[in-house]
Amino acid sequence: MAERAWQVPTDRTEATARLDALVREHRFTIAVVFPLVGAVTLLASAEGLLPPPLAYNPVFVLFGTLVMRLPLVAGVFPLLDRKATLALVALTAYSYGIELYGVTTGWPYGEFSYGVDLGPMLFGAVPLGLPVFFFPLVLNAYLLVLLLLGRRADSHLPRLLATLATVMLVDLVLDPGAVAIGFWEYEVQQFYGVPWQNYRGWLLSGTVAVLLFDWGFDRAGLRRRLEQCEFMLDDLVSFVLLWGGINAFYSNWVPVALAALLGAGLLWTDRFDFDLSETRLGRAVWR
Repeated sequence: MAERAWQVPTDRTEATARLDALVREHRFTIAVVFPLVGAVTLLASAEGLLPPPLAYNPVFVLFGTLVMRLPLVAGVFPLLDRKATLALVALTAYSYGIELYGVTTGWPYGEFSYGVDLGPMLFGAVPLGLPVFFFPLVLNAYLLVLLLLGRRADSHLPRLLATLATVMLVDLVLDPGAVAIGFWEYEVQQFYGVPWQNYRGWLLSGTVAVLLFDWGFDRAGLRRRLEQCEFMLDDLVSFVLLWGGINAFYSNWVPVALAALLGAGLLWTDRFDFDLSETRLGRAVWR
């Protein structure tokens, strides 16, 4: 019955099934519509076309980010046992600590400051939503590497090096776009407004994150969920569309090319596989 959809799930299996169904039902909207709307509104904010409080509205930014993270959350949800949760708690503590230290001292990312309000700030210096912004970037890279390398990802060193290379690729797209729209600003500007020191900092934080994911998550379980959930890397699809589009607007062509490279990886692993007929939007069109 229709009323049953509003009942609280009785166990994790039922909660997983409902979350998977929710993402599948709205997959195109989550992975394509939200990032495109996000890119347009952020660009309009940066270009002064939106008045306050619509420009850079932190509630909109955080809400849109959370929605685009849903496919990844749904994929990982059934794997969140005690060990995985502990790894995420440790990574949360690390991310807040290193960001606070970075804002205060300029190490390891270089001297920088936030240019817009990204929501509530911890100690008045670090966005409280930082884990929402940071964790998925590394985890998406980790999952893409598992798909690209196949069984070669069972070897620790190739898995670590390939994931770190992908994390660097992600940040070489993200930071130039974020600087262009005024999310943050660096004192030293070298690569599209970003110092090379920032990428050395990302190597450090990416290594910590990958090691914690390696320790906390069951890799066989992640592979099973990647097979079961065709949508599990849709958050990376959103990333390519959002930040690739923003970089293209500002003619940041190297980051655009790197975003295209990430997109090629998604195509290679068959993750740009939207079947509109299975979504609510598609059924409405076909009717």
